[in-house]
Amino acid sequence: MASGPDTTPASAGPGSPRDPQAAPTTPGDAPDEGARRTPGAETAPAADGPRPGDEASDAHAPGAGRGEPAGPGRLRRLGALARREALRTALAAVAGCALGLAFPPYGLWPLSLVAVAALALLTRGRTGRQGAWLGLAFGWPFFVVLLKWLHVVGWDAVIGLAFLQGLFLALLGSALALVSRLPAWPLWGACLWVGEEFLRDRFPFGGFPWGRLAFANTGSPFTPLAALGGAPLVTFAVALAGTLLAAAALAAWRLRPAAGRAGRTARAWATGAGALVLAAAVGAAGLAVPVPTAADDSVRIAVVQGNVQQPGMDFLGRPMKILNNHVEATLDLARRVEQGKEPKPDLVIWPENSSDLDPYKFPEAGNRIDEAVKAIGVPVLVGALVDHPTKEGYVENQGIVWDPKKGPGASYTKQHPVPFGEYVPFRDQLSKVITRLQRVPRDFWPGDHTGVLQTGPARLGDVICFEVAYDEIPRDTVKDGARALVVQTNNATYGNTGQPEQQLVMSKLRAIEHGRAVVTAAPSGISAVVAPDGTIEQRTEEFTQDVLTARLPLRDGLTVADRVGAAPEWALAIVGLLSCAGAWILGRRHGTVRGNGRRNDGVRDDHHTHQHPAQARPEGHQ
Repeated sequence: MASGPDTTPASAGPGSPRDPQAAPTTPGDAPDEGARRTPGAETAPAADGPRPGDEASDAHAPGAGRGEPAGPGRLRRLGALARREALRTALAAVAGCALGLAFPPYGLWPLSLVAVAALALLTRGRTGRQGAWLGLAFGWPFFVVLLKWLHVVGWDAVIGLAFLQGLFLALLGSALALVSRLPAWPLWGACLWVGEEFLRDRFPFGGFPWGRLAFANTGSPFTPLAALGGAPLVTFAVALAGTLLAAAALAAWRLRPAAGRAGRTARAWATGAGALVLAAAVGAAGLAVPVPTAADDSVRIAVVQGNVQQPGMDFLGRPMKILNNHVEATLDLARRVEQGKEPKPDLVIWPENSSDLDPYKFPEAGNRIDEAVKAIGVPVLVGALVDHPTKEGYVENQGIVWDPKKGPGASYTKQHPVPFGEYVPFRDQLSKVITRLQRVPRDFWPGDHTGVLQTGPARLGDVICFEVAYDEIPRDTVKDGARALVVQTNNATYGNTGQPEQQLVMSKLRAIEHGRAVVTAAPSGISAVVAPDGTIEQRTEEFTQDVLTARLPLRDGLTVADRVGAAPEWALAIVGLLSCAGAWILGRRHGTVRGNGRRNDGVRDDHHTHQHPAQARPEGHQ
């Protein structure tokens, strides 16, 4: 993570008042039975299909479309719209908050299934614009709960980033509404969740992968699927199970006594039971996946957590403070080794920014590192910010192998600097408006190769901080020959906020995905040693000085996820996109009603049914 002196980290437009001629609908009946409901059927607040007038049907109002000012009638209609969508919007917001609680520090992973099911029901049968609104109502609160640790920078940063990320969920909500009219809609919905994460992981400025469903499920039955298809396959499985639960809930709603037509009960039972069985099968599939853990070799390591002077934005304290903390902890380890109280490690790992001064530029920093390395007598992987050798004004975030005899040697430069934390896009323009960005005085320069480093007897793969969240960086590092992964990180800015826990579970998932032990080293915690099966074998507390020692397994084999790479993610995202295209084409072919009461073929439909023949299926058919 960004650290050190160079670091900081619609309105519900759709819809109009309910058409008085339209028959009320229920969650179980729409869109499948929306055109066949009889007057007097009871109305339910959730998961119903597009109601008459849900798309802006104000085209029939006096003055509509002629640029005339909105009169009392228009305001009344808007007020009715707000009242009609208020409950559904509130339910979406509650579901989004529930999804936030599925992630650490709460870790209530079953809520991820509940939240996915809720969004599927709320958007089912809605218009694209309504789905987008519900997606935003779901996504914005979700990211506020998830990213509340950013309040250290400012609550405006929390709200702003949460809104921007929520826009991706708005797109997802619109797409879910569109494909909900298709057969097998739970499958297409699950693919769309993968597609949404595909986009959010890459755009803008290289993406922000926080909040993926997979990261809420690092200790659930779905987790082992990461060994087959990485984080995207875990997300797909969670989303599929959630949407299948939504289908089961829909079938259960149709079984209520008020639904009538007892002849359809058998089909509804079959649909509900089938959805539940499939959801259970998806979860059980994860338990059947073998996770490779057998070690080809092992090394003894020590992980030094030197601690910082204080948490928050000004964690650095006085110069050399953090470096001296790590030097003293390493010297203490060397004394214990010499006294026979501790076995000598084969290598030592320091965290990101463990040297708060450039050891190449400031001799006092280099000398102190050299003192500690010679005392322990084995190579130390040091984290430091160093000036770029040729790009004046730029800095590099590096992991440096420091040998007791040769001094500093091979190094890895972080490939994916954090925007607005380690570099400022459009600096000249934005810094004039957002003065807080001046706390990032220099931009970080990205590295151009993976972090495979020979550190003593071990070939380690260095991944720095947020890079653990991006699929391609750990995967490429393993495929380039890393036998274990090291995550050098610095979470001192966000200590005791839940952010370190959120990052630690990513290490758990990467361990299973790549069949590699993962070592997390942080100056203020949480430092940890994670086994190849995702088990956290050791961990430190936050804001303490500590040293972990462990026998680290080294592995050479590749998992299926390593071999297939990003192919599952691309395939699932493309299927989701094609399902949207198919739903749109079918809607036009069958003359789906527009919000102005006209079918796409231009023929006036005075009943505003919003239903095309493909939706007139027997109840219970999915």
